[in-house]
Amino acid sequence: MENNKFAKVVSIVGARPQFIKLAPLSKALREAGFKEIIVHTGQHYDDNMSELFFKELEIPEPDYNLGIGSGSHGEQTGRMLIAIEDILLKENPNLVIIYGDTNSTLAGALASSKLHIPLAHIEAGLRSFNKNMPEEINRIVADHLSSLLFAPTETAVENLRREGIEKGVYLVGDIMFDALMHFSKISDAKSKILEALNLKPKEYYLATIHRAENTDNCERLKNILEALSSLDKPVIFPVHPRTKKKVEEYNLEFLIEKIQVIEPVGYLDMIQLEKNAKAILTDSGGVQKEAFWLRVPCITLRDETEWVETVRYGWNRLVGADKEKVLDAVKNIKLGEDVDFMDEYAARKICGRIFEELMRKK
Repeated sequence: MENNKFAKVVSIVGARPQFIKLAPLSKALREAGFKEIIVHTGQHYDDNMSELFFKELEIPEPDYNLGIGSGSHGEQTGRMLIAIEDILLKENPNLVIIYGDTNSTLAGALASSKLHIPLAHIEAGLRSFNKNMPEEINRIVADHLSSLLFAPTETAVENLRREGIEKGVYLVGDIMFDALMHFSKISDAKSKILEALNLKPKEYYLATIHRAENTDNCERLKNILEALSSLDKPVIFPVHPRTKKKVEEYNLEFLIEKIQVIEPVGYLDMIQLEKNAKAILTDSGGVQKEAFWLRVPCITLRDETEWVETVRYGWNRLVGADKEKVLDAVKNIKLGEDVDFMDEYAARKICGRIFEELMRKK
């Protein structure tokens, strides 16, 4: 695609799941001749949550690192919006690409829309139908501002259709599946996390908690930690900085004494921990999907999920923050149905559609 060599796209990311989505698409874009500018908002500011992922995922160093860090939703999004607008005015790209549902997604969508720069949303059409979740608001706004909407599932396409969005919608499969299939083999060869933690396959549970609905609610967080500390096998808990801060703020340290708390790990180690767990307890959308693809039972610490297919095929059970429901789900772990997943070429499909769109506008 030699005609692309002067086409410029800006990719905006800021959190771990977005780095994973970026990796295969960035590679495909550059191989196709696009000039890609990577903007890292710094939403995840811990080295293990950012720099390590860029290294492991072989993503080029960001052209811009905004270093925004934490803050309230308004403060964080506002600071991102100001900085991203300045970059877009300077770079004048043909297209802006946003990923997922974070505040980085929202800020990128607003900045590009105000400047009338075409916008592509990777992972469009997801809905939990819970507008108390900030991620749900971010998804809806991003989808309604985008001209190219790359949906991972038929359910996502239908969600968009119900909201009156049909133009520019493409069912491409899940780009995180591309990444998992590629890096799973590398993880098998390189990761030593099981040995380092003295773990045997299927003899531990893996837990992750980071959603505001759980971390910012003392009662919910307390219930979840009580359940984790009551399980029949060791619980490995890579603790998110926000969660760690809230555990201390709520004086809940006593509830993690029986849990094996570790620092956040890189993508290759995380794949190994997921693949070899007896079950995964999480409130992360990305981890739900990875559990599904790796055929590991998942117990989701939320009241709803945007990844309804994981529940439909029996690999995921929603328990909220109810201690008894968590314990019952662990006691009655079952494997789900065998599912043939869509092939791992989402990045190529997305890249092809972007090429067609930009050529059409020439």
